[in-house]
Amino acid sequence: MAEEFNLEKYLTGGVEKIVKEALRATFSNPRESIFMAKYAKSSKEASKKRSEYEKQGEHIPPFLIASITSRCNLHCAGCYSRANEACVDSEPIAQLTGEEWGKIFLEAKSLGIGFILLAGGEPLLRNDVISKAGEIPEILFPIFTNGTLISENNIEIFDKHRNLVPVLSIEGTEKTTDERRGAGIYSRIKNAMDIMKNRNIVFGSSITVTTENINEVTSDEFISFLARGGSKLVIYVEYVPVTGDTEHLAPNDCEREYLKQRLNELRKSCEEMIFISFPGDEKSSGGCLAAGRGFFHINSHGGAEPCPFSPYSDINVKTSSLREALKSNLFTKLRTSGTLMESHSGGCVLFKRRETVKEFMEGKE
Repeated sequence: MAEEFNLEKYLTGGVEKIVKEALRATFSNPRESIFMAKYAKSSKEASKKRSEYEKQGEHIPPFLIASITSRCNLHCAGCYSRANEACVDSEPIAQLTGEEWGKIFLEAKSLGIGFILLAGGEPLLRNDVISKAGEIPEILFPIFTNGTLISENNIEIFDKHRNLVPVLSIEGTEKTTDERRGAGIYSRIKNAMDIMKNRNIVFGSSITVTTENINEVTSDEFISFLARGGSKLVIYVEYVPVTGDTEHLAPNDCEREYLKQRLNELRKSCEEMIFISFPGDEKSSGGCLAAGRGFFHINSHGGAEPCPFSPYSDINVKTSSLREALKSNLFTKLRTSGTLMESHSGGCVLFKRRETVKEFMEGKE
């Protein structure tokens, strides 16, 4: 009889692995190594908190994604956020304030959430929120940025608060990156990398993987480029189609298996770097990890959503706690209906079943 899948054990093991690899990756940087050693202790304490909640029948995920702004200074081709109208050129009203985000981060800490990915829009447009995050060293905050707004002020914040880890978006070579993000963006990203490397700021790279660039962004040449540039963390984000005419860009099962095998090779050959895939192999994680199974998403207005690719919400953290959000009707139905466990070819199961998600949100069975 096959061993029953244990989600908490799987996630805790994943967190511990990331921390262990981060310690190894920063060994040559004494200041960063000291921080990571302290964070390793905090991570274990966070895991204990989640385990205690689990014993009480309440599952707390280790990860949270926070889109701290809807505003962005770029117009990248195929952007899911703009397609979902969650990303705009000017800051709309009713966005969460820095103080409100600060309270959310503190509650996350009390629950044992150890990783909060700061996204947008472009998160570097909200230094007030980033400063709040920096005040909570028990949580690691990867900041997913397009890299064009890296400034001396940002560098000072990153240098002071080592729990803030900028993660720069790049699509591959200069040609591939500029085709998707705009002319001249690659050179600005490269300049930002140079600045952070010279200041000993630990940073990472985020790569949207499509059927068109998967071989390029996993090649030895590209990985060597990132390593020379100072990137210590590489996050591969599988492209999720937001319109029917881009579905061909989503990696299929064969390509996802290739990515999984390639990551295993890179983890052995490039021990000074950390490699993560999102959403990764859902089969090994017992299904999709959204809606609080492994992570959930808070949008810039406070709406609690299953994930950034599934922008539906029936509860807002302005008027509720994170614990209440995790018990929302939408999240509960997604976790108990079997929707997250359904097989699908490439892309995202919640994108494929978006009509079902809408029905759950509207209270329909």
